[in-house]
Amino acid sequence: MGTPRFAVPAAVGDWAIAVGAAALMLGTGWPGEQPGTESGLLGYALLAAGGLALAAHRRAPVAVLAVTGLCAVGYQAAGFDVLSVPYLVAVYSTVRAGHRALAATASVTLLVALQLTALALRDGPAGEVPVQARGTLQIAWLIAAFAAGEAVRQAERRADEAERTREEAVRRRAGEERLHIARELHDSLTHQISVIKVQSEVAVHVARRRGERVPEPLLAIQQAGREASRELRATLDVLRDDATTPPHGLDQLSNLVEGFQAAALHTTLTIEGDPPDVPDAVGRTAYRIVQESLTNIARHAAATTASVRVDYQPDTLTIRVDDNGKATPRTAPVPGVGLLGMRERVTALGGRLRTEPRAEGGFTVQAELPMNGVS
Repeated sequence: MGTPRFAVPAAVGDWAIAVGAAALMLGTGWPGEQPGTESGLLGYALLAAGGLALAAHRRAPVAVLAVTGLCAVGYQAAGFDVLSVPYLVAVYSTVRAGHRALAATASVTLLVALQLTALALRDGPAGEVPVQARGTLQIAWLIAAFAAGEAVRQAERRADEAERTREEAVRRRAGEERLHIARELHDSLTHQISVIKVQSEVAVHVARRRGERVPEPLLAIQQAGREASRELRATLDVLRDDATTPPHGLDQLSNLVEGFQAAALHTTLTIEGDPPDVPDAVGRTAYRIVQESLTNIARHAAATTASVRVDYQPDTLTIRVDDNGKATPRTAPVPGVGLLGMRERVTALGGRLRTEPRAEGGFTVQAELPMNGVS
């Protein structure tokens, strides 16, 4: 067994950066103004506040940029001539988030404000480093922070594009494979099943014309041939649909339900919870579960009504389909290819599927699909 790995939550990392930056600023600013003076207390408070503001640099980079910039002007006015490390981190985060123009404008404004503050509020020379030299140093650090943020942003963008390209290639290969399977099924099984179906139909017809009793096995073959032909056509339709059309998702459930309503099955759709960003794999699986469930109801359940319930929870998406068909606990249907396919889809995502007759009559299909960790 390998050594377990523990991931540090992003919020903990952000607070560690914030506390470290605040400690760095307080240490760099010491002794500054006398701690007991009013301006000294204000300066130390601004030094700490600028560092602690970085706790939100990932969630609200623009707001942190504004806070750290104001703190930089404030503690310089209070007599603390230190480099604003928190502002540099804020510039990096803002550029990384894509707000390049805003970061550049804010930085130019801050440089002007710092220079004016140094000239207006300092007595004599502005510290050991001349104002012009200090401004050049600040510009260099800002350019470095800006370049670092832009480099990381471009790297992340290229990584996202590569991931999208990989997913598209996988989806295209899967579609080609589905079409290949559909062609093979059509060219082989369709012909054989059609022969069985036609021969059984002819045998039954001939026996009835002669007034002979039709054997039960022959009737069973006739019925099985019809069912196999319908199931094969449905399978081919699904394979071709998956291969030639964009994947269906939760946003198309209402159209799916309306289609079954038009087929004389009174179907209702209920949605609970606030829809989050559902992963594509979860959305496709949820759609297929509802589609397969309603198809089974329309074909086999002898039901007049069906209900579809979608429950959005923080970490789980629950899909439930009920009908008022002929199934009872004593006459539970034998799981067919459709139910087995649903179970395989749900299991592949790490979810759970429950299929069983209802006590009051009818059948229930309920799937719980996890949304965390699914891409």
